[in-house]
Amino acid sequence: MDVFPDFKGLSGIGDLKDVAGALLMAALIIAVLMVLVSAIIWAIAASTGNYSLAAKGRTGVLVSLGGAILTGAATAWLNWLISLGQTL
Repeated sequence: MDVFPDFKGLSGIGDLKDVAGALLMAALIIAVLMVLVSAIIWAIAASTGNYSLAAKGRTGVLVSLGGAILTGAATAWLNWLISLGQTL
């Protein structure tokens, strides 16, 4: 018995793909901007001898870099899931 779901009956799937893509792009842009801001703060604080602020800047760079990596991985994962769903 061959029974498969009919994904063409769902309206709005294209809109859902567009919204998810826009959210991932916005998250990636914000993460990259935060890497730049944190790196600038880290550099200024280290050059002026404010080691407490330099540590916070370094933490910001590492956290935002991790966020950028996870956002890029989420984009690849979402594309893989979409292609997998179309083969069902």
